[in-house]
Formats: sequence, C-alpha cells, structure tokens
Amino acid sequence: MQSPSSITIFHNPACGTSGNTLALIRNAGIEPVVVEYLKTPPSRERLEQLIAAMGITVREVLRQKGTPYDELGLADPNWSDAELLDAIEAHPILMNRPIVETPLGTKLCRPSELVLDLLSQPQGGAFTKEDGEIVVDAEGRRVR
Repeated sequence: MQSPSSITIFHNPACGTSGNTLALIRNAGIEPVVVEYLKTPPSRERLEQLIAAMGITVREVLRQKGTPYDELGLADPNWSDAELLDAIEAHPILMNRPIVETPLGTKLCRPSELVLDLLSQPQGGAFTKEDGEIVVDAEGRRVR
C-alpha cells in the first residue's frame, strides 16, 4: 500500500487535467503531497531528476499553450537542454503538468487517467472527468 508521503503531484489548480489527476489519486484513498509548482517550483536538480525518472527529454516536458513558449522561440531545435531548463526555471509555467511521482514510477499524466498506472490502491468508486468522460466505473475499474 502506498503511503501519502510516497506520492507527489506537481499540480496547477487552474488546470483541469491536473485537477482530474489529483482527484483520481484521492479516489484511491490517498492524500498525496501536493506541490503547486507555480508557487513553489522544483529546483533545477529536482526537475532533472523528474525528467530522468520519466524517461523523457527536457523538450517533452515543455508546455506550449498559455506560456511564453512562442515568444521565447523555444520551438527552435538549437536550444540545448541546459538552455531549456534555464527557460523553465525563469518561467515555471513552461513545465507541463501534472507530473506524478510514486514508488511505481513517475509520469507526466496527460491524459489524467495515466495516473492509474502509478497507483497500487484500487479506485474507491466511479470517476468522471470534468468534461463528462467516464474513466472509472462504479466498481472502481478503469473503463479504458
């Protein structure tokens, strides 16, 4: 069984996907450590650890929508990983969310139901995302 302190979500309360992910964790009876990364951004070292644990590139953790991505010209493939990390440090909104870290792994949970792969506890009941999509049925089973 996962303890609450063993699960961390890097969360933006203004993001629907992040909210759904947090709700799915709570639907499993877990109260995770919630890091509102816009208020308390992870250190560069911590961000590098998360990216390595997810097995993705720095570029893959960048968020474009609603960020200064375009105005900074971050689509240019000549940006190094170090420069991209500098940009995320300067503008934490560039970090895509939610990132969830558990003993079973670390993932960028887009879509939110990817978090189900990281939870050892079953869902406590049905779960429907804010857009009406049913993710978990009344018996706590993943729908798809």
